[in-house]
Amino acid sequence: MAAIDSFDLVPGRTLARKYEIVSLLGGGWEGEVYRIRERSTGIERAAKLFFPRRNLRNKTAKIYARKLHKLRECPIVIQYHTEEHVVVKRQPITVLVSEYVEGELLTSFLKRQPGGRLQPFAALHLLYALIKGVECVHRLREYHGDLHSDNVMVERHGLRFDLKIIDFFHWEEAPKREGLQDDICDLVRIFYDALGGARLYARQPGEVKSIVCGLKRSLILKKFPTATHLRQHLETMRWE
Repeated sequence: MAAIDSFDLVPGRTLARKYEIVSLLGGGWEGEVYRIRERSTGIERAAKLFFPRRNLRNKTAKIYARKLHKLRECPIVIQYHTEEHVVVKRQPITVLVSEYVEGELLTSFLKRQPGGRLQPFAALHLLYALIKGVECVHRLREYHGDLHSDNVMVERHGLRFDLKIIDFFHWEEAPKREGLQDDICDLVRIFYDALGGARLYARQPGEVKSIVCGLKRSLILKKFPTATHLRQHLETMRWE
């Protein structure tokens, strides 16, 4: 049987007799994510369909669902609802249904800002929201493993940022110190990029540079060995 590289589900198609396809949200190595509507209530949700070759014996989907359930108390993590099974292109497919998040990717949000970047105080609020969320994940001995601006959803912003992180990586591996450290360095990189990256780094205030540490991993981790250290630094830092 031919390998499935795309499900090609069109708006209006029914899934599991319960849901209706609204639109495609995106795709990746494991499968595709669709915006769906629950037929009985009209409530919109998100459905992740796994490519069969990436989900042998349903192992990947089970790990994914269990991890999301484990992290259900972390507000920055999308909430998992249920598992369904459907047939697409004559092949059995696992579907994980979760909450649908209204918002936009951080990448798109930053492009809409003046100059395509945030001012330092706004960037610090962004970093603080991210590190508080990731700290909750780390506290449960899990990590993301692939944090970047295309894996962060901005739900709302104002005096604070309300965010969700998506597309966790390394689901099958036990949490390792290196994975936790990767998250910290990735968040610093997001902060750096949100401020305009290399083209504006020389002009950034010392308080910003004291966090970015020239993007040198060893310096970042020496100063912020855990997410808690970075969160506490942001809460107590002085702005000269």
